[in-house]
Amino acid sequence: MIRILHAYFPSRTLFLGISEACLVALAFVAATVVRLGKTDASVMLSYEQGFLKILILSAAFSLCMYYFDLYDSSILSNRREVLTRLVQVLGTVSIAVACLYYVYPPLELGRGIFLIGLAMVAVILMLWRRLFLAINNLPQFAERVVIFGGAPLGRVLFDELRSRPELGLRIVGQISEDVAQIGESPSDIGPARGDLTRLVESERASRVILAMGDRRGKMPVEQLLAMKSNGVMIQDGTEVYEAITGKVPIESLRLEWLLFSRGFRVSKALLICTRSICILVAVLGLLLCLPLIPLIAFAIWLTSPGPVFYRQPRVGRNGILFDCYKFRTMCPDAEADTGPTWAADSDPRITSVGKFLRRARLDEIPQLWNVLKGDMSLIGPRPERPEFVQWLDNEIPYYRLRHTVRPGITGWAQIRYRYGNSIEDVKEKLRYDLFYVKNMSPGLDLLILFHTVKIILLGRGAK
Repeated sequence: MIRILHAYFPSRTLFLGISEACLVALAFVAATVVRLGKTDASVMLSYEQGFLKILILSAAFSLCMYYFDLYDSSILSNRREVLTRLVQVLGTVSIAVACLYYVYPPLELGRGIFLIGLAMVAVILMLWRRLFLAINNLPQFAERVVIFGGAPLGRVLFDELRSRPELGLRIVGQISEDVAQIGESPSDIGPARGDLTRLVESERASRVILAMGDRRGKMPVEQLLAMKSNGVMIQDGTEVYEAITGKVPIESLRLEWLLFSRGFRVSKALLICTRSICILVAVLGLLLCLPLIPLIAFAIWLTSPGPVFYRQPRVGRNGILFDCYKFRTMCPDAEADTGPTWAADSDPRITSVGKFLRRARLDEIPQLWNVLKGDMSLIGPRPERPEFVQWLDNEIPYYRLRHTVRPGITGWAQIRYRYGNSIEDVKEKLRYDLFYVKNMSPGLDLLILFHTVKIILLGRGAK
């Protein structure tokens, strides 16, 4: 895994993205040579900003491939889905480039060159994807791993590593405090007494991941030190889980990990920088949205009786209550009979205009005022209602840690997980929220904003 902007990315996936960007650029260079000949092509590339035009095309392809989830682990190994999305990428890039050429003709590469290059890109990307998948799935190119520890972290790591070949890690054995398990799937595993050193040597493992729940008196320190001196990498299971999933395992957290880990600390300089950026973006956002606000207000007033704006108490930083503002998307007195409840699929309380506003995230424009007031930030855990917070504090360990930072309009949990309306969904989102609290930085905020645009454009995650 490679850490960029305080988030972790599989090195193989990054290699795939960079290699595809290079292949797209080379395809259009080849198309220029085919269309103009070697001499004219070199003149065009050197003196007519040909390389700049090709770089713009390559960037457009990379951006569209990212926005169509072609680097997502759930899509990578699905050939039919990859083929479908590649066709969508080709169509989207063609439309986007046509609009760009219309607005700014000097960037035009040439219709003949573009069409030839587009055909080359289609063939090259499809062939390269198949070759990459074939190589990626070969066990010879994967690092051999032994997991030391059982439930719950050991099981989660076992399943996660097995389902994601792009990580380049192949589990060859798992051993708990008193039982060894050897195999690559649950059906292959049978109980057998074993020794960690013997298991690592027999399976030629180069990495051991510690996933023990209670380590007191159970960790084979001497064996681990001996293996480490022989070149075997020893890793903490919690850190591996965080790196490969982008979340924190709340069931397996230890107090010393919370106290002594590199995260969970924010400098005053970072707070000042983040606050300044939030104020600037909130002001610009409100100015840009001014023409939309009267139209949205009129649509709400026309289709549903009641106030245009909706005000609701939420829990902010350090547990302080504040009024969160939104455009009203539900019928008046929606909770008069039921009391406070989460929104559900096809919720009858949501108005017809409210459905559109939620899907387009336009209902959250008034929250920019909360950002200006200092109640919220642009990025952070979503603010929850006090009625739910009191209950969730008792049900979920470490839930209060999400209140150590300002809540946000968008956040790491919002871009990585769907809308939640159950206790299990809240637990899952807390895992992502704690990852953000531990790793918060301007770089991670920028990554979240970039991904938020993708979610808004594709209309995902709204209720």
